[in-house]
Amino acid sequence: MRWRSPPLPLLLLLPLLTPLVEGAKKSEFRICAFNLQKFNSAKASNSRVMHTLTRILSRCDISLLQEVMDPQGKAIKSLLAALNRETDRYENYTYKSLTSKSLGNDPEDMQQYVFIYKTETVSVLGQHQYQKKQSFVREPFAVEFQSPKTAIKKFILIPLHTDPKKVVKEIDQLYDVFMEVSKKWNNTNVMFLGDFHAGCAYMTRHDKKKIRLFKTMFSWLITDRVDTTVTEDTSCAFDRIVVHGQSFLKGIGPFSAKVFNYGAEFKLSHARVREISDSYPVEVKLKNSALLLQATPLLILLSVSAIVQSFLSAL
Repeated sequence: MRWRSPPLPLLLLLPLLTPLVEGAKKSEFRICAFNLQKFNSAKASNSRVMHTLTRILSRCDISLLQEVMDPQGKAIKSLLAALNRETDRYENYTYKSLTSKSLGNDPEDMQQYVFIYKTETVSVLGQHQYQKKQSFVREPFAVEFQSPKTAIKKFILIPLHTDPKKVVKEIDQLYDVFMEVSKKWNNTNVMFLGDFHAGCAYMTRHDKKKIRLFKTMFSWLITDRVDTTVTEDTSCAFDRIVVHGQSFLKGIGPFSAKVFNYGAEFKLSHARVREISDSYPVEVKLKNSALLLQATPLLILLSVSAIVQSFLSAL
């Protein structure tokens, strides 16, 4: 069978496809969540850690950082300085942060939730610290974001780093957080994300019956079989991303929720990976409505091209 060159109309349209594909990659909107395992000033002073962490976070429009122990703000200030420095390695974005108060019951283990975001692609509409301390060891810190890039223009991110001894109770209580926050902002486009310890012995299949997020309109985008841990001795889906409702789910890129193995991506040794955390970040992409509008005229042209080619072939 002889090879045949592509139809002439399609060849004429190929130059138009390349910038569309490249534009799709640039227009991706990525949300990430990463447990940094005791991120403090000492850890921020490690140049290897900061270099790798900058490479990881620069991929994301919004990054949720957990287990930040930085009451003076020095470590996050150093991280922002690294992200905002002028370099040819990354695209030219300006990064800002939004930090919760220190949370926890143990004075030696007070942690903060920190959002790092690109100001060119997203803005903060509001923030809300959940107050019912008896429900959580580290109460969720909800933030409402708005982006001109995404199909879902306004959405709420709610982080949680559970206490390992209270996993089932705390995940179940997220439903109450959803009810409070969605009413406060009149917005049900809610995403829960973070290190839930939602796997292995901490949360079993039987435990799911006690958790309302498994009984209502919530979709667990990181499934039970995913391993979010760095060590080879465990295979547990501790870190999760959960979204509410069909409208928000439709605004999420299909199969885009995954673990980002930065060790494999950046060709780092296991020791270098463990310097940063014992968990990998999880991420998800939001659809871009503007890109769909941009693509529509080209798709019409491709359809016309196919029709014309079929007509010419029949002659």
